[in-house]
Amino acid sequence: MIKEIIKMKLKSASEYMRVFLKWALISIIIGAVGGVVGALFHQSVSYANTIFSKYDMLILLMPFGGLLIIAMYKKCNMLQNRGTDSVIESIRNGKSVPFSLAPLIFISTVITHLLGGSAGREGAALQLGGSIGSNIGKLFRIDKKDMYMVIMCGMSGVFSALFGTPITAAFFALGISSVGIMLYSGLVPCLMSSLTAYLITMLAKIEPTHFELIFVPPANVLTILRTILIAILCAELSIIFCTVMHYTGRYLKIWFKNPYIRIFVGGLTVIALTYITGTRDYNGSGMNIVENALLEGQADNWAWVLKIIFTAITIGAGFKGGEIVPTFFIGATFGCALGRLIGFPAGFGAAVGMISMFCGVLNCPVAALILSIELFGSEGFILFAIASGVSYMLSGYYGLYSSQKIVYSKLRNEYINADTK
Repeated sequence: MIKEIIKMKLKSASEYMRVFLKWALISIIIGAVGGVVGALFHQSVSYANTIFSKYDMLILLMPFGGLLIIAMYKKCNMLQNRGTDSVIESIRNGKSVPFSLAPLIFISTVITHLLGGSAGREGAALQLGGSIGSNIGKLFRIDKKDMYMVIMCGMSGVFSALFGTPITAAFFALGISSVGIMLYSGLVPCLMSSLTAYLITMLAKIEPTHFELIFVPPANVLTILRTILIAILCAELSIIFCTVMHYTGRYLKIWFKNPYIRIFVGGLTVIALTYITGTRDYNGSGMNIVENALLEGQADNWAWVLKIIFTAITIGAGFKGGEIVPTFFIGATFGCALGRLIGFPAGFGAAVGMISMFCGVLNCPVAALILSIELFGSEGFILFAIASGVSYMLSGYYGLYSSQKIVYSKLRNEYINADTK
């Protein structure tokens, strides 16, 4: 009897080890490919932003760049593809992500940044990663029920390569599709993929995103109350941002049914707004503005409003890119301005605003908390934890990605399985 039990346990341990080795190999391969592609994507977008900063008259070509983007997507029969939403849906339904999505989103995001569109790169990274992971999964003949795992590995890898935040990348992929639960079966594969991609970018000498905050206030009662206030207002702002993004895209499609006309008009509108504001601060990703808010405590009081408008028109019209860096911009400038108003250190207020907005629009409190450590260090951990929790609870059932499912209520232990608004 004892021999039989030992034999069964050894067989079980052998099976676990076999599965571990299988996913270790696959996730490292996905992470390596994601790291190389992510590094190239990072350099390409950075180079595009550098060229635009030197030759900002390129913005006059934005409508024509938009026509090229639509033509490429139409040629590949991808006009109806929902981008990041499609990738998130693939995690739940096990469907593969088209291979053509990777080169399309890569090229079109570079075009958007080169010509002054207001967009980030991380949303594009999720699409790149999903496509890479899905197609490597096909190569290894991964079963349909395990397809979600390779998609999450791909998302983790490219996200990690772009930001240099491997732990955030893994937990983000684990929790993005179904809010309220985490797919812990993917923890080891996602971590291996994101860490492999991170090491690739280190070899490529790409510096991870990190900010040295000038001052982190002590976690006393007054500081905690001010942090809660910023988080509450950022939660409401995240609802506004998500609503504006969704409705802008929806109404532009109603008003301009032809995608070529829609993106051309969108490009003209961004040009007009750029010349009306008299600055290029709201074109591109705007990471320089984020840095000023965090490190210098300097930001225009209404910069966050203009960034919402620029980003909603750019993405809603059909240009490609991510929404996460614009979210950072909005959170940092809002938190900086609000911090000055309430007597809170402006730079730290910007950091709290960034983390609160990230959590509010993506519904990922664990990833937001880990992000705060990877971006700013652990000194303000308690305050960032409070900000993440408050923002998550009060941001309602809204989100940048409409394919997200709110599986469990944010207010009680109740299964609701609702779509984000």
